[in-house]
Amino acid sequence: MRVMGLDVGSKTVGIAVSDPFGWTAQGVEIIRIDEAQEKFGFERLAELVKEYEVTRFVVGLPKNMNNSIGPRAEASMAYGKKIEEMFQIPVTYQDERLTTVQAERMLVEQANTSRAKRKKVIDKVAAVMILQNYLDGAGNKI
Repeated sequence: MRVMGLDVGSKTVGIAVSDPFGWTAQGVEIIRIDEAQEKFGFERLAELVKEYEVTRFVVGLPKNMNNSIGPRAEASMAYGKKIEEMFQIPVTYQDERLTTVQAERMLVEQANTSRAKRKKVIDKVAAVMILQNYLDGAGNKI
């Protein structure tokens, strides 16, 4: 029984999963999507859900800095609704303001990662941060 964290963007979805105890988040992969073509990577997501025996999704919610919901947050919520209906697994939304900025800063400072390499992993790292923030939340029960 694991929780899956998703960083939903317009071109990719970063994927992270918890350990079986719900203590730590690990990056899994990045799924390429195409909103314009309505290709959302659900086939690959289904494989990962089965492989990791996922019991909950945590979708990053990119709110505006003033706490309002903008177009990106609406798109993330629409994605969350689709996967909740498709997999019959509950979805929780986790505020992800500045998560990608934090992930990029971490990759630059700690790993001294080149810009090209950062671009390839940033969404996966952001998914880890979203999920870890959820797992660390006060009173969180998987």
